[in-house]
Amino acid sequence: MPGLTASIRLPSPRKRFENNRLGRTSSDWISQQGASITVNSLSPCIITAKVKESRDFYVRHFGAKVTFDCGWYVNLEFNKGASLQFMAPQPDQPACNPAGLTYNFSVSDVDAEFQSLTASGLVAVMPLEDHPWGDRGFAVQDPNGVVLYIYSEREPSPEFKQYYKP
Repeated sequence: MPGLTASIRLPSPRKRFENNRLGRTSSDWISQQGASITVNSLSPCIITAKVKESRDFYVRHFGAKVTFDCGWYVNLEFNKGASLQFMAPQPDQPACNPAGLTYNFSVSDVDAEFQSLTASGLVAVMPLEDHPWGDRGFAVQDPNGVVLYIYSEREPSPEFKQYYKP
């Protein structure tokens, strides 16, 4: 897969045979070795029949830049390297069920973004409010039903401050 590199050292055939005899898999061995991949970028791709609507929504409301659009596949880029892709379902490929899926958008001024998005006709599915874990945010939904949580960071309450890692 483009953008991913792996550095995994599998056990020798003899060791694999011994592991299989003992009921261990190569996956068990790899996880014990601490193998990992080096990720260059990460971006979600939603399989949807609403490719055009999705493209237009993110361009209009989030300032996305279309960097590729062949009709059935669209790549959108945002500031600071974030990107989203939308693709029409291919044969034998189901559309995405976005139930439980949320994209988080960090912004400089959440109050201004709330005013702008609601003035443009979007309805907040979660009200604008302060949260003790260290942000102020609200949520809307995209044409696919994906929840878009828009927030600005705030000082977390003492209760949550202890969970932040340096």
